[in-house]
Amino acid sequence: MKKYLISKGLSLLGVLLAGISFAQSNENYVQSITCLNQDCTKKSETITYFDGLGRPKQIINVKATATGKDLVMPVTYDGFGRQAKNILPIPVASQNSSIHTGITDETAANAYYGVSNAFTEKEIENSPLDRVLQEANPGEEWKMSSGKTKKYKYETNIGNEVKAFVTNTSTNTVSGVSNTVSSVSLSSANSGFYPAGTLYKNTVTDEDGNSVIQFENGRGQTVLIRKNDGSQNIDTYYVFNEYNQQAFIITPKAVKQIEDNNNLITDAILNELCYQYRYDGQDREVEKKLPGKDWQFTVYDKQDRPVLAQDGLLRTTTNNFGSKGWLFTKYDESGRVVYTGFFANTATRQAMQSALNNMTANAYNNEKRTTTSFNLQGLDVYYSKQAFPTGSMTLLSVNYYDTYPPEAPAVPQTILGQYTLPQTLDANNDASTNGVLTASYVKNIEDNNWTKTYSYYDSFGRVIATKSTNHLGGYTNTETELDFTGVPLKTNTFHLRKQGETGVTVMERFVYDDQNRLLKHFHQVDSNPEELLAENTYNDLSQIVNKKVGSTSGSAPLQSIDYNYNIRGWLTDINKNQMAAADLGGKLFSYKIKYTNREGIQNPDSSQFPGKNVVPKYNGNIAEVDWRAVESIGANPSTTPKRYGYAYDRLDRLTAGFYQNPQSPYSKENMESLTYDLNGNISSLYRTSVMENGSSTATVIDNLTYDYTGNRATKIKDISGNSTGYEGTAGNTIGYDVNGNMKNMIDKSITAIGYNYLNLPNSLTINLGQLTTDIATKYSADGSKVRKETTKTSVGIAGTTTTKETTDYLDGFQYFSTTGGNTGGGGSTEMMMASRAFEPQAFSLVDPTGTSTLLTIKTPDLQFFPTAEGFYDYVKNQYIYQYKDLQGNVRLSYARNSAGALEIVDNNDFYPFGMNHLKTGNAYFGGGSYKNYKFGKKELQEFGAYDFEARIYWQDLPRMGQMDPLAEKMPSWSPYAYGFNNPIRFVDPDGNEPLDTVEDCCSEKSNFQLQRSDADDAAALVEMIGGGIQSARAAAANLAGTLINSVTGDKYRNRYEVDGATLILVTGVPKQTTKEKLVNSAWDLGTLALTAAGGPEGALMAQGGKAPAIKAIEEVRSAVKAVNGNSKASTRAQHVYGIVNKTTSGVEKVGISGGKISKTGNSYRATSQVSKLNKQGGNYTSKILKNIPAGPGARTKALKAEQRLTNKNKATINEAIHKKPKPQ
Repeated sequence: MKKYLISKGLSLLGVLLAGISFAQSNENYVQSITCLNQDCTKKSETITYFDGLGRPKQIINVKATATGKDLVMPVTYDGFGRQAKNILPIPVASQNSSIHTGITDETAANAYYGVSNAFTEKEIENSPLDRVLQEANPGEEWKMSSGKTKKYKYETNIGNEVKAFVTNTSTNTVSGVSNTVSSVSLSSANSGFYPAGTLYKNTVTDEDGNSVIQFENGRGQTVLIRKNDGSQNIDTYYVFNEYNQQAFIITPKAVKQIEDNNNLITDAILNELCYQYRYDGQDREVEKKLPGKDWQFTVYDKQDRPVLAQDGLLRTTTNNFGSKGWLFTKYDESGRVVYTGFFANTATRQAMQSALNNMTANAYNNEKRTTTSFNLQGLDVYYSKQAFPTGSMTLLSVNYYDTYPPEAPAVPQTILGQYTLPQTLDANNDASTNGVLTASYVKNIEDNNWTKTYSYYDSFGRVIATKSTNHLGGYTNTETELDFTGVPLKTNTFHLRKQGETGVTVMERFVYDDQNRLLKHFHQVDSNPEELLAENTYNDLSQIVNKKVGSTSGSAPLQSIDYNYNIRGWLTDINKNQMAAADLGGKLFSYKIKYTNREGIQNPDSSQFPGKNVVPKYNGNIAEVDWRAVESIGANPSTTPKRYGYAYDRLDRLTAGFYQNPQSPYSKENMESLTYDLNGNISSLYRTSVMENGSSTATVIDNLTYDYTGNRATKIKDISGNSTGYEGTAGNTIGYDVNGNMKNMIDKSITAIGYNYLNLPNSLTINLGQLTTDIATKYSADGSKVRKETTKTSVGIAGTTTTKETTDYLDGFQYFSTTGGNTGGGGSTEMMMASRAFEPQAFSLVDPTGTSTLLTIKTPDLQFFPTAEGFYDYVKNQYIYQYKDLQGNVRLSYARNSAGALEIVDNNDFYPFGMNHLKTGNAYFGGGSYKNYKFGKKELQEFGAYDFEARIYWQDLPRMGQMDPLAEKMPSWSPYAYGFNNPIRFVDPDGNEPLDTVEDCCSEKSNFQLQRSDADDAAALVEMIGGGIQSARAAAANLAGTLINSVTGDKYRNRYEVDGATLILVTGVPKQTTKEKLVNSAWDLGTLALTAAGGPEGALMAQGGKAPAIKAIEEVRSAVKAVNGNSKASTRAQHVYGIVNKTTSGVEKVGISGGKISKTGNSYRATSQVSKLNKQGGNYTSKILKNIPAGPGARTKALKAEQRLTNKNKATINEAIHKKPKPQ
């Protein structure tokens, strides 16, 4: 018997004791224990048993379920030793780490899940390539014989199938600085096509028959991604120049225009519809042009770090700074960003690059900390000011590392009983703040006020407190008590808007079970009674199945909410058992999601909407939703649910949302029907409201047609003649600035929209003749909205009345005040609602400030702030709870009134793309009200659109008003589209990129991400720590991250070093100092190794040997490599990803993974790393740099591609996060 003992958080003695806690006479196994507290009485334990060939045969999460059962996953192989089935985990009575001898195949799983296929099954090619031909997911609907499987095809191209675009690249040299300039055309050879057999052709067809075809050349470069909408190809071409640099991306709409133009590529097609790139002699991207946007330039220093950046707006004098110039970034010797700002200078990119190339003083262009300061924008800055540029600067942000700046508050010795890291090492401290971010200052863009934030760390290097002074002179301070694993036990938030006010204290407590699943979340404001926000109950798969909300002092909860899921883990029901009850069984909302079945009508009028049929969907798209909601207490809703049925095209774009009135399902009320162009821009939209005035026909409120220049909608005309909905009966021209931002919308009487350098709207004017509304918005340099001032000027018989509304946004605390001629909240709201830009028929008015007696509160103007379950109404001292649908849209808000009774405060029904149903009378809007947070839980603005943080979303169009900041990640799609034109499945959490709510639906309803069909093989499950099936790291992210992600840090972790025969816990060791992570800080077996450079392996090598535990780890790694996707012999599909600094657009880390890629095109591995970096104060995103298809040598190809792409991006590689391979 062999046993490999891997402990996370144990001494070596503890490892050995754990190993003999159960007896096995004839089994080989690996035992992995993650300690969840200091003495390991609370732990997560996984055991993997191996067969005689060293292959995993059973994986057990010991006592991992909420009821203390084991989660067991048997692993089986076909006759060729291939794992053709991935069996779902089975909860069974614990055997205290012993093998479950009766569970050897899928029989137990089938019985537990009630299906004949509780596994993912693969049909594997009968060849040495072992390529997957077909994959069937768990569940009867998806079984291998159902025809609803994923299919894979591997071919080469045929003649006349793929256009061959070629480039002619020259070198442009100015001021001694050169860059490529490429032109593009169709090849004159072979009639403009690639010859047959010269490209690899890989096709993936989903469960609904929708295919994506990737063509790749012999260099491994993708040259074409092809989809089909059912009638025509949707092609995106990637064109590389003579130096193998990506020079162009030709979008589908551009391909069609080229074909229609006799295959000639005009400048207009390139500039409006294509992505263009230019490089310097060091392979650095120096110029790029996104479709419909002016050129963007980047200048580098001698260390290949991006120093200057400029877009079209910065080449004008109409930007924030009033002059032409550049955004600059300065670094210290460790490559860390120390301060950023604007550099006023009219010189060209080439002149700037030449200046940096020829620097002799401070040739490496580093900043250094100093004891003396210089002052800019009212801030003392303790850096040398020697890096380029040195003058004509406007500061925007400053970061301090290692030690705190002189004006920082004193570092407290303890915080909630936890010792803080000191700034220097001494005899009593073996760790310090060296290597961590200590302070960050961010200026308001529109003025010279600063927000200053200081971070404090515990002895493990985790953030346990922050102190932030805002631009008004107030503060928001946080302190957090963390347990051994970093899970928050308690958080306190202290907030003050400005000096002279009393402020607010918010205290939260968290209670977990023995696997760190969140059980209870308590919340208290000031000295008010503590509220039990939520009490969670889990099933044996760690999914939340019930949540009780709104309880005080042992009182009954306001609501008890039930959740149901299908075998794929997709949410199917909210309060399922109450849907049929006349009074909803005391619940306020019931919701049913249907994927593979349809219960309503297929098409209300097949002659009017041909081909737009509601049919069962098997690829994750939603076919129907039903809901019933109480609109007023004591009144029962219709027993027949309201319903939407959804139709899609072959690109998964929503083509129709058919609402079915409970009394008249064929009435065609509240529906939307759409068509699209090849890039996903909406070509037409048909929208109805309710039947009115005794009519038997739904009122058509929008029949829109769109005119485009490229992707920019230049005219939207409503031929219905109804100004309700979109107001564009005239179809006036829409203007855009040089960055592609919409700058007016005359149809809505919006005469001007101005933007700051972050492309965020900072001014907007609505002119209605005698009523003018001016909205001025201020942001900090990190993009956070800090203030909105709405000034309304009305000219009447009695003269001119001016009213000013001010909304302050301070760390989630929202303030609202009114001054001027009209001081009543309701009055100003009426003025606002009268605006043509708004949709007044959708909402009832609400006075956010309440009655005058309620305004005598200690913190004036404070309206509300968010909680994990909704909001806290500070005016009424009232917790607001919410029912949200799968997309996070707020469907119903409720509370306990002053008499202690349940009341409904807001009720919303939405069109598919987010516009509220008209004339319901139950949806509310008011200046400064929490009720304005509706679709996507974003705030509806006075001008009728939603603020999605990075962009403004016009739900009646429905389009974004600005280009997608991450458009290059999704070049096949219009940069103005919302949610891949599938708002039923995708949301846009922050305006940057869509998120799949079906696949990622339940992160807040489950502590652990059960892998199910996502795991490619048993080794992939072995890689996950905290239990091959359940990840303790996912638990921390899903619990602490979603609840209080702003106060937890992951900069440091515990690690162990060898001292004689014992592994000793060493605290306060920064991750950057370890090449590989040991035991508790490693997240998968594929990366398990002991720490080099002072870690145990180095110590043991010096002693001439290795500890048994280390040998065991190495043997495990060897055993796993046989099937592990991280083995060089692996044939699994791989991808190379890049971690991208959103501020500089530079790739700072390159990595590879054999794991899954999400439907939105993101690497799960990269997304996890980005999340950790951003929690440490970073500003990162990720993108796929290259895909390597499954096949012989796939991993080897990936490793070579990783090195090549590391070399390509060496100018921006950040060695603090990129460990290997080293750039060459």
